[in-house]
Amino acid sequence: MARPSPSRAGGTDAGAAVVDFVFVSVLVVTLFAVVFQVGLALHTRNVLVALAAEGARYGADADVDSPQEVRQRTLDGITTAFNATYAARATVTPVLGRDVVAVRISAPMPLAFLPGSPVTLVVEGHALEESR
Repeated sequence: MARPSPSRAGGTDAGAAVVDFVFVSVLVVTLFAVVFQVGLALHTRNVLVALAAEGARYGADADVDSPQEVRQRTLDGITTAFNATYAARATVTPVLGRDVVAVRISAPMPLAFLPGSPVTLVVEGHALEESR
């Protein structure tokens, strides 16, 4: 059996690998959680931007006159992309103007490892109104 080598302070290096493992593993797990959260936030934002643009294009259609139709269509898309609970916390505000239709979605940013979210994502989509 090999004896542990003495260190400069007169002790041994026994158990140093365990401490190194704990420090490195905490750093790696934290880094993974941060990268995962950033990826989740970017994915959510990109999907909401696409849904806002789709809602605006739907509202710009010559057949659509009601903001409630645009709101419902956009909320259906959010429900399909995420879930009904997330869609219930989202706010969709369509603005049917003379030349441009705008759809604004305000929804909480999902947190991967914590419940609730103090951050709100606000995205907007625009489309040119079709002539009637």
